[in-house]
Amino acid sequence: MGFYQFKRTQFFDVSIDELWEFISKPENLKKITPDYMGFDITSESKGAMYEGMIISYKVSPLLGIKTTWVTEITNVKPKKYFVDEQRIGPYKIWHHQHFLEEKEGGTLMTDIISYQPPFGILGAIANKIVIKQKLKEIFDYRKQALIKLFGK
Repeated sequence: MGFYQFKRTQFFDVSIDELWEFISKPENLKKITPDYMGFDITSESKGAMYEGMIISYKVSPLLGIKTTWVTEITNVKPKKYFVDEQRIGPYKIWHHQHFLEEKEGGTLMTDIISYQPPFGILGAIANKIVIKQKLKEIFDYRKQALIKLFGK
């Protein structure tokens, strides 16, 4: 039963206000998610997020199999960070922290995902073979999508 962490940082030549305006709206998540994942928000989730907000999605993370994923926004400090945690979905545990930090010339964004796949040892094997690589692939895509939207 492995417990894993994935971390990614990215710098943008935009103000913290501009980046927060984009990432704090759940409907923008589809714009930075690979099309092959079939990502669709199925709940009413328009506007800025807030603590306690529940967001449900349909997504195909592996083999095109649609699954329901429900997350709750558990912590929000505007223009600083927010946290989403899985309530229903493919992982045993999913805790995703999003941090913004104002830097000279722009904003540094850091994502830290702490997760545990289901199925004990089988989940650990799946992480080694598929899950870790899939997270990297998704965040590589996200990085390029955000560069198209905001520049460097």
